[in-house]
Amino acid sequence: MPALTFAQLRGRVVRIGFLSPRDRPQSMEVDNYGAFSRGMRELGYLEGKDYTIEWRYADGDYNRLPGHAAELVRLNVDVIVATTSPAIRAAQQATSTIPIVFPNTGDPVGSGFVASLAHPGGNITGLSNSNLDVSGKLVELLRIIAPRLSRIAVLVDPGSSTYPAMVKNLQAAAQQVGARLAVMNAGTPEDVERAFASMARDRIGAVVLAAGPFLTARRQQIAASSIKQRLPSISQNSSYPEAGGLMSYGANAEEGFRRAAVYVDKILKGAKPADLPIEQPTTFDLVINAKTAKALGIAIPQEMAMRASRVIE
Repeated sequence: MPALTFAQLRGRVVRIGFLSPRDRPQSMEVDNYGAFSRGMRELGYLEGKDYTIEWRYADGDYNRLPGHAAELVRLNVDVIVATTSPAIRAAQQATSTIPIVFPNTGDPVGSGFVASLAHPGGNITGLSNSNLDVSGKLVELLRIIAPRLSRIAVLVDPGSSTYPAMVKNLQAAAQQVGARLAVMNAGTPEDVERAFASMARDRIGAVVLAAGPFLTARRQQIAASSIKQRLPSISQNSSYPEAGGLMSYGANAEEGFRRAAVYVDKILKGAKPADLPIEQPTTFDLVINAKTAKALGIAIPQEMAMRASRVIE
């Protein structure tokens, strides 16, 4: 017999705030955000009966996040799910009492969200995607398909608090293989166009997308530009190769949103965020877009293809 949910125990409908810097998904069924609702359903919560979600999207404009966060606080939601570092920061600044759960972020300690992974300490907890720990792997994978790679560009989202630490790790990884790293900010679609024009002038050989909601939102533009410039590219988000990018390597984002429901359930039943350790991923997915590889004239080594979690044909 499944454990009773908070709503069933207390006899009231739970209100959850969901804060995102991106736009509303066209379909929750195929979007990572939908995994949160599926996770709640697996725990016995029925949306509309046991809980409701107050969705707040910034549509790519980070300046809207503080207002959305303040609105969720005024609504006195039971918990806020904040999807990425800009959203977590806005929620953190809006409340020190309402519990905040993040489904994934790269550097929760360095960003100042929690005191430590084992003992978060405040009203914030959730799941790390360990992007910093695997950033060096991105360079390694690019070198496998481009052994003579000497110049790498990294696109960074200036609104993300995790990118400075990731750039530092990428710099170290590039130096180890004798490559130079060029850092390029991309916070607008025009920035993306300028960055790729600069890559062409500087004879860049490959592109890394640092984690960030803007880069995720513009993944189709970035994928198309990388193919146009014939540049191998890699992200830590599997939605990138799904949008036409060459490949991705990172924690499963969908699983992060599903596991966030577990944190919400524990908090609703009385657990304090300060006492819930940050969960870290144990598996990482390599996703390759074979069609894009063909368009770039790249032969994916058989061993690499066999290691992939998924090859998009």
